[in-house]
Amino acid sequence: QAQLVESGGGLVQPGGSLRLSCAASGFTFSNYAMSWYRQAPGKERELVATAAAFGAGSTNYADSVKGRFITSRDNAENTVYLQMNSLKPEDTAVYYCNARGVYSKDYGMDYWGKGTLVTVSL
Repeated sequence: QAQLVESGGGLVQPGGSLRLSCAASGFTFSNYAMSWYRQAPGKERELVATAAAFGAGSTNYADSVKGRFITSRDNAENTVYLQMNSLKPEDTAVYYCNARGVYSKDYGMDYWGKGTLVTVSL
């Protein structure tokens, strides 16, 4: 059974850093594009960052986090990370890990984690 478990959220002051982790199990990790989404109170869920499948190294970011956030994946450990630097109060949200199948039998499959809360405040 596919499972995504996020960790690393918490309270941080503006300008600080946090690293989120998402541990995957139950599916062929390398066949999936791994993304981070976030949802702030009263707002829609938005895409933050994506790491391409197969460990190709390609990444994409929302304009709001470019230059501050870095996503990476470790296919050997079935884990994806989101390094968040220079955090701002507007980064406060629940951060979700998403896996989207892009190859072979996994094409179109879609899994979500339960989320981890990041609060940026004094």
